[in-house]
Amino acid sequence: MVEFTFWDIARHLLLALRWTVGLSLIAFVCGSLLALALLVLRLSKLPGAVRAVACYVQIFQGTPLLMQLFLIYFGLAMLGVDTSPLLAASLCLTLYASAYLCDIWRGCVESVPKGQWEASASLALSFGEQLRHVILPQAMRLGVAPTAGFMVQIIKGTALTSVIGFVEVTKAGQLIANATFEPFLIYGCVALMYFALCFPLSLWSQRLERRLRTAS
Repeated sequence: MVEFTFWDIARHLLLALRWTVGLSLIAFVCGSLLALALLVLRLSKLPGAVRAVACYVQIFQGTPLLMQLFLIYFGLAMLGVDTSPLLAASLCLTLYASAYLCDIWRGCVESVPKGQWEASASLALSFGEQLRHVILPQAMRLGVAPTAGFMVQIIKGTALTSVIGFVEVTKAGQLIANATFEPFLIYGCVALMYFALCFPLSLWSQRLERRLRTAS
């Protein structure tokens, strides 16, 4: 049994927490960019685009994130791609986030009155100009609160990446618990760290929803 002081445990967990935050940011930023591209593709109504994007969204929403991690991590290796837990986790969470964000933002776009489309079309704006200047600004205003709420799901989802060997705060907690035989203390600290990350985001999301509801 390895002797760890409380401060040793806290220091190791805080070092691992950096990877949790970093992976969450990678997934959110890259997932947002991909989701925006998918949303534009779906709204463009190109032949087969609506069905293809809808199928993509359903696949990632209809299968467990854990299974997606396994498929991407081991699937890339079977294809001969020299991958790492960080690469596989980043790719999987990016695809996962893009599917959900695309669906969230699609709902926001559909909530914009159709008169806005008609009014912008009457000004001879192209499809891209309609989205950029009229539709997306209104839709993104509606989507701020649910997007902030989904960030919490991304942070919690990073815990599953420990199963493919990525050392974030959950995996670090598991390793320390195995060395100290103090699982309740270690996992309690891990839970508090997740709470410290997620609770402020949840409060921010709720405040945004109330503010938008009041403004409307």
